Amino acid sequence: MSEDKIEIENVNTPGKTTRVDRAKFEDMRAALLAVLPDEAPGMKVPDAKAALLPKLSQDLFPGGDKAGWWLKAVQLDLEAKRVIGRAEKPPVRLYRLPE
Repeated sequence: MSEDKIEIENVNTPGKTTRVDRAKFEDMRAALLAVLPDEAPGMKVPDAKAALLPKLSQDLFPGGDKAGWWLKAVQLDLEAKRVIGRAEKPPVRLYRLPE
């Protein structure tokens, strides 16, 4: 497997993985985890996106380009791996789960 790709999961399609760019995934993952609270109900996705944009590498995400797609990909992977949780009632709000 190439070092520049990583397999990610999707909480909505258990057992299926997708290969994506490792650098972009890891940059978005670090930014998302840095801004999410530790407790439910958590942070709304648009608020999380606004908070994490300044933390992203401008080389990987110039002007925040494609940040929305990568945020969703990382969100679904981290939910599948039980690293983050989603509030029980809408709107979608995310928070870090205890390790």
